[in-house]
Amino acid sequence: MFCGVTRSIIVAASSLMWLSGCGSSFKLPDAFSALRSHQQSEAGETTGSVAAQRGADAASPSAGSPTPLSTLVGQDPKSDLNLGKEHYRAGNFGDAEKYFRRAVETSPRDTEAWVGLAASYDRLKRFDLADRAYAEAIKLAGPRPEILNNQGYSYLLRGDLRRAREKLTAAQARDPDNPYIRNNLARLAQSERGGKPPP
Repeated sequence: MFCGVTRSIIVAASSLMWLSGCGSSFKLPDAFSALRSHQQSEAGETTGSVAAQRGADAASPSAGSPTPLSTLVGQDPKSDLNLGKEHYRAGNFGDAEKYFRRAVETSPRDTEAWVGLAASYDRLKRFDLADRAYAEAIKLAGPRPEILNNQGYSYLLRGDLRRAREKLTAAQARDPDNPYIRNNLARLAQSERGGKPPP
């Protein structure tokens, strides 16, 4: 159901945590724009035009990064969701968490906001709260490869390599060509051999 949307979004990915960035920095998954597009189309809303991606978001993925979040901005650039993305990209994870939390409080069915909240909690090392936010995102959208990838990265951050492998292999089974998932699996293999955990 989401496959066509997912593939087109992956390249533009982790502005938000996902949500979930390139390089060694943790950026949010871009797939959440795909999830938002799907949610809007199911609700009969139009998704509008796609904004140009920032150079960093268009860069190829590097090892140890979740799926990036897009820099797409909805109709209101000052919405809690968009402010959360903005603060996340700037590395202000406490402020990002505040805005994503407000976004899920006002729109509890917004998968993108839940993933952003989870990613923010990961960066704040509040993994118990990250787990709850990921669970809500999966409850809404199902086990999307982008969410599973970010969960796997979250487990890598914690040093829980068994669960990281579980989530990342499940993500790869759903989207074998996803470069972020492949890179995280490579990073996992490095960690299993005694390499450094992700930043």
